[in-house]
Amino acid sequence: MADTPSEFSVSLAQDAAELRAAQALRYEVFVREMGADGAQVDHQSGLETDQFDAFCDHMIIRESATNRVIGVYRLMRSDQALAAGRFYSASEYDLGALTASGRRLLELGRSCLHPDFRGGKALFHLWEGLSAYVNRHRIEVLFGVASFAGTDLAALAGPLSVLQYDYLAPSDLRCRSRQYQRMDLLPQDQIDRRQAMVACPALIKAYLRLGGKVGDGAFLDHDFNTTDVCMILDTAQMTARQRRLFSPRTGEA
Repeated sequence: MADTPSEFSVSLAQDAAELRAAQALRYEVFVREMGADGAQVDHQSGLETDQFDAFCDHMIIRESATNRVIGVYRLMRSDQALAAGRFYSASEYDLGALTASGRRLLELGRSCLHPDFRGGKALFHLWEGLSAYVNRHRIEVLFGVASFAGTDLAALAGPLSVLQYDYLAPSDLRCRSRQYQRMDLLPQDQIDRRQAMVACPALIKAYLRLGGKVGDGAFLDHDFNTTDVCMILDTAQMTARQRRLFSPRTGEA
């Protein structure tokens, strides 16, 4: 399969049918593949939903040849969180430092790609669409929980330790896990940093390449069978190279 910009289109869901297509992909990835569950998962219809969907924008990436949705990203600005009552990730992390900052915030969540498109350029195009959205809404800080599969902390000791030691967010933006799990699980001299980075999911590595940092402590999400970390990206701190990586070239979303 050729992997060219014309192969994908990125846009925001415009109607109920497009939202359902995003929720169906989320069901395939989070429920069938990763074993997630929860009170609002619709097993009969094959949809992964929650109460925040109605308040968010849903960015979708389609394969042009088939028009099928192969990737999604859920976006919630501060005004949308106010309407919803809170940001989604406030149940896992104390977001006080972020909300008190006075900065324009955007929470990113429910990111997933169909397995056939992982490791290619689909995530890159999704982030380009996100960049256009950030520019349009003049977003200053992006954040959200990103996940490792499983809840076995021992198996994740290397990557979690690297995140804690090398990528901890500054105190003025640092969020703390509400069910605190230490991430400095290995002494620094016992970490294989190359292998630890290989073990990080693509989404976390994308945040880090753009200058992202992590909050204090991990959160074990047993409903989703994941170990979550809070990723925080201050756009004012991005280098020229990072801005080029994040700049839109595939059109507005």
